[in-house]
Amino acid sequence: MKPELPILKKQTNWQNLYFYQKTVVLYQMTVVFCKRFLPKFGDRTVDQMVQAARSGKQNIVEGFADGVTSTEMELKLLNVARASIKELKEDYLDYLRAHGLSLWQPKLHPRYDGMLKFCRAHNILEDYEPYFVKWSAEEFANCANTLCHMVDRMMSTHMAKMAADFKENGGIRERMTAARLGRRQTQNEEIAALKAEIVTLCAEIARLRGARNGEKSISPAHG
Repeated sequence: MKPELPILKKQTNWQNLYFYQKTVVLYQMTVVFCKRFLPKFGDRTVDQMVQAARSGKQNIVEGFADGVTSTEMELKLLNVARASIKELKEDYLDYLRAHGLSLWQPKLHPRYDGMLKFCRAHNILEDYEPYFVKWSAEEFANCANTLCHMVDRMMSTHMAKMAADFKENGGIRERMTAARLGRRQTQNEEIAALKAEIVTLCAEIARLRGARNGEKSISPAHG
């Protein structure tokens, strides 16, 4: 028999998830990138990129917070976060194309493997911040593109596991129904046990009465 699941899911500690940590990096990276390499005024790309980076991060937080009571909402918000990261990735690729800069690709660029290894090994903002004032626009954009790709893949894997768990255990409605049915079954079992105990007690009382009457019938008469 499967153990009874709690009605409310335990809230995920998103701060420990690598894909969330990388979105924190992406947000700060994008703010600095826009300040360094995009016009301060008159370019809507700045707002779009910063908002996409922020949306990717914030919707992960909101998704996991809402996931305590709604797996459906959790999946929807995580998907919004993932879509925002895809949008941000495209903005960085557009910048490379528009400015005639190289897109670092495997086996085609000498620095690709080193960048990939760095992005895989490092998740926290403090590991990236020293480079924010040193990297060129090409370095910034390629690193951000790689991080976006990693976040997208990790979120896709995480959401697939969530969907499988939902199919297996359901959401809060199914958990509440299971809890009610489980309680009802427990109550029925308790009632059945009490009825059986009453029958046993009645039988024991009848036996004792019979034994007492038998003792009276064989006792000598008085007077």
